[in-house]
Amino acid sequence: MKKFNLTKKMLALALGVLMLLSVMTGCGKTNDQAGGGSGDTQQEQTGALLKKIKDSGKLVVGTEAQYAPYEFKDLDANFVGCDMWLAQQIADSLGVKLEIVDMSFDGIIPAVQSGQVDLGIAAFTNTPERAKEIDFSNLYETSAQLLIVKTGNADVYSTKESLAGQKVGAQKGTIQSQLIQSALPDSELFELEKYPALALEVQNGNIAGLVVDQAVGESLVATSNGGLEVSNFAFTAEEASFGKSVVIAKGNEDLVAAVNQVIDKVTSDGSYQKAYDDAVKLAASLGL
Repeated sequence: MKKFNLTKKMLALALGVLMLLSVMTGCGKTNDQAGGGSGDTQQEQTGALLKKIKDSGKLVVGTEAQYAPYEFKDLDANFVGCDMWLAQQIADSLGVKLEIVDMSFDGIIPAVQSGQVDLGIAAFTNTPERAKEIDFSNLYETSAQLLIVKTGNADVYSTKESLAGQKVGAQKGTIQSQLIQSALPDSELFELEKYPALALEVQNGNIAGLVVDQAVGESLVATSNGGLEVSNFAFTAEEASFGKSVVIAKGNEDLVAAVNQVIDKVTSDGSYQKAYDDAVKLAASLGL
């Protein structure tokens, strides 16, 4: 009886070992297959976006079309501006049609990441923080930052000390918001979605001023009917010397290279500068 029990125990132990080996072998195969599948998926994804663009025959670009002279609409509701001109050059170089999607500025990078749009072109400042989330093209422009104030306040708000405790505006989700927080830590950040609304807040005396790209700031002043002016305050080059790039989802090196090829050409031959100058004139004629 004891011998029979011992035999049963040995048999059970042997079966247990066999089952364990089977499970381990199965897990090993699953891991190998998953690893191979992951590698295959990555290989398939490399170049997938550029292929999708060419196969579909269109390049979908996300922008925020209230930022003249970079991106805005003309009287016929066409997308215009030097950034939209650049988008068209990229589409032409790829041999596809251009489709523009107008959205809130802070929604563009998520749209690029999710594949809702192929590129983001909206005067994006190239920063290390953003580069953790997306890839940037080469720079196509650098610009200074201005503080726009109500007319008569150019000297009133001309130092960091004079702006301490004051509300200073910026478009939500922009580098200007970060600039106010880093360079003007004693001021209160005030954010809105659109620059025209921010300009109105300044003119009404609700906020001390707003921080904006030089070209956009000069346009706001020119169309304010004398209500706005550029403050005598100046950020240092270390604080605010920003470059602009196209936004591209990570893992698309071939598309980045294609975009860079266009940018290098239009910045070196002067055609982007001409598009910028034309956009400034058009925006002024439209009162933007």
